[in-house]
Amino acid sequence: MAVLNVHERRLPASPERVGALIDGLAGADDPLWPSPAWPRMVLDRGLRVGSRGGHGPIGYTVAAYVPGQWVRFRFSAPRGFEGIHEFTVQPAEAGGAVLRHTIAVRLHGSARLWWPLAFRWLHDALLEDCLDRAAHAFEPANSARARRTPWVRLLRRLTAQTTAPGHRDRDER
Repeated sequence: MAVLNVHERRLPASPERVGALIDGLAGADDPLWPSPAWPRMVLDRGLRVGSRGGHGPIGYTVAAYVPGQWVRFRFSAPRGFEGIHEFTVQPAEAGGAVLRHTIAVRLHGSARLWWPLAFRWLHDALLEDCLDRAAHAFEPANSARARRTPWVRLLRRLTAQTTAPGHRDRDER
């Protein structure tokens, strides 16, 4: 089973400024990854080709990296995920930049069941939170936040996806 999943957001900033968000991935003050609400992205040697790490049960290696423009990760876990996920920045036609995240995978074995039941929903919510953080970095007063569906809130409870003690989904407040 093949999966292509794309999330993107047009941001009111230059591609260089948006690219700096990618460059901060897995750093001490990561401006893009939505932790502590989600498991932190960790890379054993920082953001450079060959670094290994992941977030939660998802494992990957940095396969390619062009600072300020593009980073590609190759999946190593969970079992049955064969492919990549990547962040890219491109100039937007009407000014600003587009920040895009793409997953392109072939699913094998039990991953063919787990993607549509759980991983897809959690992934989509996490990526929308990433894009919300990116928007907030450039327009703090005008940035809306994605709401989590009841299914995502249930999955997060069942899989203990939060890392902060006593954390509640923002939609439950």
